[in-house]
Amino acid sequence: MNDSTAWFHINNAAGIDSPALLVFPQRVQQNIDTAIAMLGDVNRLRPHVKTHKCTEVAAMMIAAGIHKFKCATIAEAEMLGMAGAKDVLLSYQPGGPKLQRFIELIKKYPGTSYACLTDNTASAKEQAESFTAAGLTVPVYIDLNIGMNRTGIVPGDAALELYRFCAAAPGIAIQGLHAYDGHITNSDFEVRKIEADACFQQVELLAEKIKANKLPPPNIIMGGSPTFSIHCERPGIECSPGTFIYWDQSYLLHCPEQAFVPAAVLITRVVAIPTATLVSTDLGHKSVAAENEKTKRVFFPQHPYLTVFSQSEEHLVLENNSGHIFKPGDLLYAIPWHICPTVALYESVHVVEDGKVVGVWKNVARDRKITV
Repeated sequence: MNDSTAWFHINNAAGIDSPALLVFPQRVQQNIDTAIAMLGDVNRLRPHVKTHKCTEVAAMMIAAGIHKFKCATIAEAEMLGMAGAKDVLLSYQPGGPKLQRFIELIKKYPGTSYACLTDNTASAKEQAESFTAAGLTVPVYIDLNIGMNRTGIVPGDAALELYRFCAAAPGIAIQGLHAYDGHITNSDFEVRKIEADACFQQVELLAEKIKANKLPPPNIIMGGSPTFSIHCERPGIECSPGTFIYWDQSYLLHCPEQAFVPAAVLITRVVAIPTATLVSTDLGHKSVAAENEKTKRVFFPQHPYLTVFSQSEEHLVLENNSGHIFKPGDLLYAIPWHICPTVALYESVHVVEDGKVVGVWKNVARDRKITV
């Protein structure tokens, strides 16, 4: 693959400062179409917008017939309201000041139906009282802990009683169950499926108990990107992948059964050649997600022999044992290992069509607050 034939090559790179994040709308559209096709029913798709944080991308999804969304922050929820989304789940349990912001958001965007999560009676009581005081009845889902051990209540009798409490609480309109299995990431699809099936069985059993107790039958929102190809086969289940919209190097390697394509790349430039075998670029910690160990932060598709030697705030130093000669100013294209937190490092993305940067989209929900 050379510079002129690579799908990510841009002809007007000389005018683009680096590091920068490029987005390719045609490939974004391809990923949207693939996700809908995998489900066979656009009404079962509730994409998470944490990856793109962008009104223009949300508008592309809405134009494709997607009307249900999931988000993690008030800013992301407001971005969806700005885009005209009809149904938005804040996949977070709001309390205290965040709960008051959520109420303000609901009132500011009456054309959007907002819902949230709860996982314990005390929080549900606070939500119910706050919603009632504001003159609202708000859809709420019970957040389940099915192994992620981050938030949620373990499926069982306590979860059933929480569902019962919410079904009776003024200010709350109980909607169903939310279960995220982000801990299931095995690259072996069969192992991943066994683990995902076991998690879903817990949710399914609780749903059966809810119906047996003559409580409102629950909608089920299940999974993320690694298990999307598994849960999409379950009739009636809503799926909420997020990374699919841009995809990244990690999922390219670990989820090969999913036909999504990378739709965002980084550009970086060589800034120095400190030794005969080291190449220093401007892709530091501030420019690409750095939570993984250093060899799993970025991949150079045109130069796969480059390995990470070190990284600091403003520099990524690469080891080059290939004999290829680099010089300061050389442009490199890189696919992030983890696209979601990488996007959060950029105020905006450069939009590429037909090999040229043609505009800029702002990652408006990158900010912690838009107006609310």
